[in-house]
Amino acid sequence: MIAFLWRRDLYRPSCYASLAGFVMSLLALIAVSLIWPTELAEDFEGKSYVSKFARSGVEAVHELMTRGYLESADDIDEKPAAVANVACHPTRKLPNIILLHDESSFDVTAAPSIKVPSGYHDHFRSFDGKARKLVVEGVGGPSWFTEYNVLTGLSVRSFGRFATSVTRIAAGRIFRGLPRALDLCGYRTFSLYPFYGAFLGSRAFQTTAGIENYLDMRDLGTRDFEADSFYYDRAMDLIARERGNVPLFLYVYTVANHFPWHKRLRSELTPDWRTLGNRPDVDEYIRRQGMSARDYQALLGELAQRFPAEPFLIVRYGDHQPQFGADLIDRSLTKDQLATRARASDPRYLTTYYAIDAVNFTPVNVSSARDTIDAPYLPLVLMEAAGVPLESDFAQQKIMLQRCGGLFYRCEQGIPARQLNRFLIDAGLIKGL
Repeated sequence: MIAFLWRRDLYRPSCYASLAGFVMSLLALIAVSLIWPTELAEDFEGKSYVSKFARSGVEAVHELMTRGYLESADDIDEKPAAVANVACHPTRKLPNIILLHDESSFDVTAAPSIKVPSGYHDHFRSFDGKARKLVVEGVGGPSWFTEYNVLTGLSVRSFGRFATSVTRIAAGRIFRGLPRALDLCGYRTFSLYPFYGAFLGSRAFQTTAGIENYLDMRDLGTRDFEADSFYYDRAMDLIARERGNVPLFLYVYTVANHFPWHKRLRSELTPDWRTLGNRPDVDEYIRRQGMSARDYQALLGELAQRFPAEPFLIVRYGDHQPQFGADLIDRSLTKDQLATRARASDPRYLTTYYAIDAVNFTPVNVSSARDTIDAPYLPLVLMEAAGVPLESDFAQQKIMLQRCGGLFYRCEQGIPARQLNRFLIDAGLIKGL
């Protein structure tokens, strides 16, 4: 039918006119894309889909030709030695480590006039009673940004226009990471992932970073979102089966707080729940946070009961605020005003939390666990708390933390971050970028 109508069209322009129109449109698109480039946060705004798609293509080609995938310094003063086979000599028995990804979680009372249950804030405190803040790099949804941060200790912003594809790009190219460093200290490394391993190249990315045993939703035996207790039960079974003469590292994703919040998730698990008087989606979000806090306390109790002689360090973090977070924090602003502030990386919309806990273990060193840190520093905080000796690359990153006061890519217009990338390239831990 389309071919018939095309042939019957009496007003078809000539091929030359069509080609001229195409060239003019393409030149206009290129000009608009280069004069008004999109920002990273715009990828998660619900508008201008066609414009963003078209402009991002032009921007990606331009950025690949002029800068490449990854920002890095041209040169650095200190040339690193190869670190791939550095021996690890801990001075004490190392604990089992559990790194918990607390989906979409932050202290919602950062927004004004939010009602929460008694004891709500306890979930955000560490073993020492402190409530610490984590500044992430994605507004309202990109869990894989923070996944990249906490496994590699690096920034997604170093990838510029390509940040949304960071885990796919890193797969097979970025060998620096927390699990790799722990593997060199004798750890066996595991990841419990609640989606398919092919999602955003997660399996390939994590195994490149040093995860030895990757379990996705098929391996875990689930087809849908589960309460956090489901993933904790799988982790407990894995610990009971795999523990032995070497310590274990488990990276455990949870998804109870994931959107949508317009319907109850597992309402039978909270039979005594009463609405708080917030917006319905906010009340449901807080109800799920309560489920997460309860399941987490049960995890700590079960670790102590089932493994009374085993030391455990548990570090957990919120990967990003929920999608309504920015709207709650600044209710007087329009969506366009909020989008402008999000594109400017306003920390209010990027701040979640991180917490350190221990079972049968006292954290060794928490001097780097500042009240507020950027997400790429979390691996450093974890290793120091566990007593894991730092390789030269993480020792360099500790110097950067002290120099920048907890800022990472935001420090000195990104110069230290680019220098660290060059250090890792020269050390052979970043390849092909």
